[in-house]
Amino acid sequence: MSKHNYTIVVIEDDPLVNSTVKGILAAKYTRVETFTDAAQGIDELHMIGPDLVLLDIFLGHANGLDILEQLRKQGYNMPVIIMTAFSDIKMAVRAMKLGAEDFIVKPLDLEQLEVAVERALKNFDLRRQVDILSEQLKKEQPSEILGSSEGMMRAMDMAKIISGAEDTTVLILGESGTGKELMARYIHDHSPRAKGPFVTINCGAIPRELAENELFGYERGAFTGATEKIKQGKFEQAQHGTILLDEIAELSMDLQVKLLRVLQERQFYRLGGAKEISVDVRVIASTNKDLEKMVEEGNFREDLYYRLNVARILLPPLRERGADILKIATAMVKEFNTKFAKNVKGFSPEAADILSNYHWKGNVRELRNVIERVVLLEMNDLITKESLSFLKPGTTSVQIQGKPSVEIVDGQHFLQISKSGVSMGNVLRDLIIQTLKITNGNQIKAAKLLGISRAKLRYRIEQLGINISGKTIE
Repeated sequence: MSKHNYTIVVIEDDPLVNSTVKGILAAKYTRVETFTDAAQGIDELHMIGPDLVLLDIFLGHANGLDILEQLRKQGYNMPVIIMTAFSDIKMAVRAMKLGAEDFIVKPLDLEQLEVAVERALKNFDLRRQVDILSEQLKKEQPSEILGSSEGMMRAMDMAKIISGAEDTTVLILGESGTGKELMARYIHDHSPRAKGPFVTINCGAIPRELAENELFGYERGAFTGATEKIKQGKFEQAQHGTILLDEIAELSMDLQVKLLRVLQERQFYRLGGAKEISVDVRVIASTNKDLEKMVEEGNFREDLYYRLNVARILLPPLRERGADILKIATAMVKEFNTKFAKNVKGFSPEAADILSNYHWKGNVRELRNVIERVVLLEMNDLITKESLSFLKPGTTSVQIQGKPSVEIVDGQHFLQISKSGVSMGNVLRDLIIQTLKITNGNQIKAAKLLGISRAKLRYRIEQLGINISGKTIE
């Protein structure tokens, strides 16, 4: 039977009790440390970083309740189970007021002890998860991944496979606003770690000098202002769960080295700490940058890149998900109807056409902002063309062979004819080449943009001698 990855500390002045308790718990949990000397146990507690403490109430000259009170004042929040040979109601009440998780009377019933420890650890994991989720609920994000476009279906198929692996590191790539955090949460929620916390840290949103504190935590005296005995970092908060390192490309080179070691060893030092902390977390990283290019330029460690790039998911930009736009927008309308107490039923055909053909440089995030705005201001049942009048048409850069690039506004077209004239075949050939370049050679998308069947497009490609090989279209 595999052991649960928890660290337990037992502080009990009776060596026989210590030995018995350790023997029972060590069979089920990865690390059990025992101390007969209370002062030594308390002194080493911050280096061990326990998930639970079993604390005797009478420890020679020391009192377990006073020690519990001291631990809580110093910022320790792990569950503490009090052990005592005396069943005293007042003592039990005081222990609970001081934050004890449970109260066990000696002689110990070992079966009862096992149940109490298991229950305390589960409750602690639940509290950590609730704290993290409560913080995340403050962010307004859609909770469901919608889409049936080809690129999104590929991403979802990969996510379903990856989520089944408990520890595999994942790299999510995509433009800003494509839903990388939502995809990471999907993987976590459908993984064996779903009951554990899901913790996110935006590596680009915190000052570089504070990034190490945020990731790995610190101990008292590590720097000016570090007054707490210990401060857990994001990795410790994510224990037994998943951590998302968003905008991973923004990590400094020295932190990249430390992160690499965590991925390899699953251990790290808190800032100012003297003992390694072990963590059991799954790492998901995301970025909108080209990490391969950064590696070539010397701005990202190659070994870290390969360590992160174990399983990769590429999220397509919204402009390549034409079939999904209206579906996503409709779901957002329902969400904001609830938020603003509105009853908007959907979009007029003209409004739907505008949404489907807009360039969406900001991707799903931009669409969300647009829908929030129009639902808030809409006074009618339907969102109309006029409701979206603030949207400015996007532009697409088209390069015609042998000619300068031209910026084409969405919904419009460009045609250039010389004074000497041009054959219809050449015009049609240029039109198809331009469309194929816009769709990166995807004939299904090109046929849709041109309003013809794929079979007809393939016929024209063969008829006009258009060559499509790799990235070359001519």
